[in-house]
Amino acid sequence: MVGMTIQLQRATAAELRDVTREYGGKHARVRALDGVSVAFPRGSWTAVMGPSGSGKSTLLQCAAGLEQVSGGQVLLGGRDITNAADRELTALRREQVGFVFQSFNLIGSLTAEQNVALPLKLAGRRVSTRDVRAVLGSVGLADRLRHRPRELSGGQQQRVAIARAMVTRPEVLFADEPTGALDSKSARTVLDLLRRLVDAAGQTIVMVTHDPAAAARADAVVFLSDGRVVDRAVSPSAREVADRLAALES
Repeated sequence: MVGMTIQLQRATAAELRDVTREYGGKHARVRALDGVSVAFPRGSWTAVMGPSGSGKSTLLQCAAGLEQVSGGQVLLGGRDITNAADRELTALRREQVGFVFQSFNLIGSLTAEQNVALPLKLAGRRVSTRDVRAVLGSVGLADRLRHRPRELSGGQQQRVAIARAMVTRPEVLFADEPTGALDSKSARTVLDLLRRLVDAAGQTIVMVTHDPAAAARADAVVFLSDGRVVDRAVSPSAREVADRLAALES
């Protein structure tokens, strides 16, 4: 269903309006997103799912201002960023957007505390040791401040990455397969943390995942196929998510 709009209650933290994203030259164009309209409510957690090549990561990157759209409109915090200049987008990403990826992307030579403080330094903001340590404490790593990535487990590294993303108090936390490289126990710990961020801190999270169990922890799931929004589910079970995903892949 092209242009299907997903609107939940509450004001939106990020929104795509009839967005298309094309790649390639004039004679070999690929349309990764095809008329996508989707709104992500403030203080909610939305999972994005779909078969391989359905446009999940492209949607995330366009919503976060990492990629320029070919058509349509992108809003972040109510602000139209569709045609924003590169300098404006860079500042916006540093101040209003947090990123968590499957690969933790920590700097190996820095301690957990230094990794978390890095976004503040890059944005030219004052680094408060108290704030950095508080956010590490909020992810259960108050006793790992001076540990370097190699001294931490995969789950602990991902929690450092989440703390780094949260230290700027972003409008939206975008997560691309945040549990994809973790064992099941570490994955549950990270998902529990994301759930607390939404429920206790009112954080908005948009997460791409292939895991029905991870998607079921979200408030809503958006399903993509061939670059289009084709389905949605509110507070689904893991089985329901798996069944809908299987239907798309069949």
